[in-house]
Amino acid sequence: MIELRDICKTYILNGRRKVVADHISAVFPPLTAVAILGRNGAGKSTLLKILAGTMEPDSGLVIPTGTVSWPVGFAGSFHAELTGLQNTRFIARVYGVDTGELEEFVADFAELGQHFLLPVRAYSSGMKSRLAFGISMGIRFDTYLVDEVTAVGDSSFRQKSEALFADRLSHSAAIMVTHSVDQVRRLCHHAAVLEDGKLSFFDDVEEAIQYHQILMRKAPPNQE
Repeated sequence: MIELRDICKTYILNGRRKVVADHISAVFPPLTAVAILGRNGAGKSTLLKILAGTMEPDSGLVIPTGTVSWPVGFAGSFHAELTGLQNTRFIARVYGVDTGELEEFVADFAELGQHFLLPVRAYSSGMKSRLAFGISMGIRFDTYLVDEVTAVGDSSFRQKSEALFADRLSHSAAIMVTHSVDQVRRLCHHAAVLEDGKLSFFDDVEEAIQYHQILMRKAPPNQE
């Protein structure tokens, strides 16, 4: 479970204010998958980073219960000069999980072949995402934060990724940013819509999708 209590976050970009979170309060329950919908630039990925604790809000509190993943699929924390295997071992030590089990899981799942033994700087963006997804899913968290991760790879890999993610949801919660309403319908119990710094939470996924689609037909809100 993660509780957001009166979260505020604003950027100043080229002299214009961009409000990402305007006094957002919400509770993301345990053992539940919640989608976050919103137009491009609404701040969904920023909100996910605030939930993960990798970005500080301007004000307010993030109150997690249990273990929370980094945003699944985020590869920015990899050391470029280390191999995929070395990065995997390092993360295993940081999170206190069995090194051998994690590296075996990632080697099998990510389908990197000999690239697993090469420096990450030699990886394509898709290979980095597959490595990041494999490491994330190889560690059991109470809540997974997911940012469009199952979009990487070919069709068979995407299907495999979604199947693994669905399996993890049988024992964990998830907060998932996605543009795919079909994926929301397949995987999520509830959904929230982020618009102009406000987060509207819906128990019914179809109501959230309908509200999101109505907003998408309107002009984006103006920022100061």
